[in-house]
Amino acid sequence: MNTARRAASATRATVRPLRRPALGSALVTGALLALTACGGQTAAHDGAGTDGSTSRHGGGKKVLWMGDSIAGGEAPALAAAAKAAGLRFKDASSTGGGTVVAGQGPTKQIAAHTWKRLSKDIAAFHPDVIAYQITTYDWDTEAGQRHAYEKLGRTARNAGAELVIVSAPPFTVDDFYKPHEKAIRSAPRAARQAAARSGGKIHYFDSAELWGTDSRARRAQRSSDGIHACQQGAAAFAKWFGEKLGKQYGFAPAPPRKWAQGAWTGSGHYADLGCR
Repeated sequence: MNTARRAASATRATVRPLRRPALGSALVTGALLALTACGGQTAAHDGAGTDGSTSRHGGGKKVLWMGDSIAGGEAPALAAAAKAAGLRFKDASSTGGGTVVAGQGPTKQIAAHTWKRLSKDIAAFHPDVIAYQITTYDWDTEAGQRHAYEKLGRTARNAGAELVIVSAPPFTVDDFYKPHEKAIRSAPRAARQAAARSGGKIHYFDSAELWGTDSRARRAQRSSDGIHACQQGAAAFAKWFGEKLGKQYGFAPAPPRKWAQGAWTGSGHYADLGCR
């Protein structure tokens, strides 16, 4: 493990083993049914198109998912929802890394690894959409962040893909993150700017629509570490993201009943967090 990964790993809280994995699926289903019934901000078209131009199937569109361990925890639910919607999905997230912003300290090494892996993933997977969730390591000036996001947009275009940047959920800014709080706060603004300047080639999805902005609030659905999500949060995100993606690219996401109770709920991501 290199210096950058040791530094990143040091931020993770001690975790508990998964005691009752069978509960995950039932809790996820219940949570999503509650969301749909309440007509909250994530409720929308449950498997039906919003207008005549929306197809019922994703048509095999390929989505490459990038980000850090937060994105990694969302990936199992995203993969299940994508498959049910007729999309092809590849998880390229990285625990303790994943940033494309070559800014301060160890993030230069992390970003170098991310860009190298992205090149390989593009060559092997040929994505139609590259979806990048802003990481907890996008440490740089606002201008530096915007430059990195614009570079990612150019890379996507050169590969024949479009870029979607998703803001990170609210998370606890502990002693490790505190020195980088300014960069953490500016990253979403930089992403918005990159999207606004792209001529429609970069799309920005603000996940505050789902999570809100307070990591301590119930709405944020953070696990006990204050950073990651358990199965219920991951499923809520997959539902929200599928709706956003479907609206952007003209397909109807699969309803949660078709994917929320899958084997993904037993993923090791959640066991490591002590989720139930």
